[in-house]
Amino acid sequence: MTSSFRKRLLDAATAPYRPAGRFAWHFARGKLGRDPVFTGILAHGLLPAQAHILDLGCGQGLLSNWITAAGRLHAAGDWPSTWPAPPTLAGYRGIELMQNDVDRAGPALPAGAVVEQGDIRHSDFGRPNAVVILDSLHYVTLPEQEAVLARARDALAPAGTLVMRVGDAGGGLPFKLSNWVDRLVTFIRGHRLGTLYCRPVADWQRSLEQLGFQVQILPMSHGTPFANTMLIGRLGG
Repeated sequence: MTSSFRKRLLDAATAPYRPAGRFAWHFARGKLGRDPVFTGILAHGLLPAQAHILDLGCGQGLLSNWITAAGRLHAAGDWPSTWPAPPTLAGYRGIELMQNDVDRAGPALPAGAVVEQGDIRHSDFGRPNAVVILDSLHYVTLPEQEAVLARARDALAPAGTLVMRVGDAGGGLPFKLSNWVDRLVTFIRGHRLGTLYCRPVADWQRSLEQLGFQVQILPMSHGTPFANTMLIGRLGG
């Protein structure tokens, strides 16, 4: 991916956040421009071709605009030859606990996308074919994590994809650094963090496999000093 393509994708994905205010736009620019998880989702083709996404802990709904922008560039013939075609955003529903983030998402979302204020421990998950959980499960207790994953499995069954990114609690200093940055960014967004319930990647993998997922693991810290890992769980072969 060339730097010029990266800029075009970033510009297209973040332009909708201008009406949401300076903070929303600058946060979108920083997160989408620097966090490798968004590029990784596209470069590795992790989502279904027709993606009905449930995004748990979605923040400003960045993923919805990222995928929408990717689709437009691809349709215009502006796409890296080594990447699979981006998914079509057939549906997007984000659930976010923090009302400030829900408010910032509202003016920016693409047509058909919605971000709701809610608690992922209790919200209805509907019937998506892809559940995305990026850096949010460690905010709830271990039993609550297991319950959320079981409900995600039930929502996706009999066939669907779960895309998670977690901090690897076995990652030493990079993991400690990622936790510090997590607290800082959360504070900047206007929130405070309590206890974090983090786990080693092997523990996350074991939980997903016990729920019937076939699990793929991808490092997801490229270009950062953190200990982040992507787990992709698939049901239905």
